Amino acid sequence: MAPPKKLKGLVAATITPMTPDGKINLPVIRQYVDYLVNEQNVKNIFVNGTTGEGLSLSIQERKQLAEEWMCQGKDKLDHVIIHVGALNLPECQELARHAAAIGADGIAVIAPFFFKPTNKDELIAFMQKVASEAPEVPFYYYHIPPLTGVKIRVEELLDGIKAQIPTFQGVKFSDTDLLDLAQCIHKNETGEFEFLYGVDEQLLGALALGANGAVGSTYNYLGRQTNLMLQAFAKPDLALAQQYQFLTGEFLNFVIKLGFGVAQTKAVMTSVSGIPMGPPRLPLVAASSEFIIKAKAKLDSIVWPNGD
Repeated sequence: MAPPKKLKGLVAATITPMTPDGKINLPVIRQYVDYLVNEQNVKNIFVNGTTGEGLSLSIQERKQLAEEWMCQGKDKLDHVIIHVGALNLPECQELARHAAAIGADGIAVIAPFFFKPTNKDELIAFMQKVASEAPEVPFYYYHIPPLTGVKIRVEELLDGIKAQIPTFQGVKFSDTDLLDLAQCIHKNETGEFEFLYGVDEQLLGALALGANGAVGSTYNYLGRQTNLMLQAFAKPDLALAQQYQFLTGEFLNFVIKLGFGVAQTKAVMTSVSGIPMGPPRLPLVAASSEFIIKAKAKLDSIVWPNGD
């Protein structure tokens, strides 16, 4: 197997567009790809994850979405990572095989969270059974304990993991435990693994620790500004990078107080991009008109350092 392409920078956690009656809306994905690339300067995506309501979709819907993103992203996107996690192993394996068959650049798996792994050996055994179904595809562990309740520290997983999962490439680290992240990066002295941070409002702190990049929902509509933050950090111009992070945080702090989740993210993306993202799938309910008005006004009021 050829060495996988290194993934760094921003990765948009894609939203799943839906029609008003709740069906997946595949035809808008072409426009969505062009918007990410041309307007947000984001060329990496993470499909069927939390933001994409992956666990609320059928297996067939997830396959259709993966195929459409691969098709429309051809020669436009650099990396397409498909989340193949589910609550049962056979579905994870089926989705992993499918992702490999359509040429995905990587697959990711969330920890099962009804019957949960209780230690690192159980979690690694589960991941190994999934990764082995796509033996040529880089594999990422999607660590999101606030939603799964699986609080096994990532640092513990890394010891000897390549021997059990040869395709192990890294972690989508969606937790605020920066001590765990720091220990992971400290252990990764050779740069063998990638650590992609998943808490958008704390990205600058993760970059300071050595995170390779980030996967998040805000990069769908704040990708351009966050890319400028990355550039400022790399210069290094920490004061400028802080300005971008503080302003992203100001917006997120505002909408979180109103109630902010996947449904509201869909509404913000629709407002900013003009691409209809549609409603979420039950049990999530659509954002209120009051939220949409307030969120848009807040975002429009922010003056970014680049003059936007």
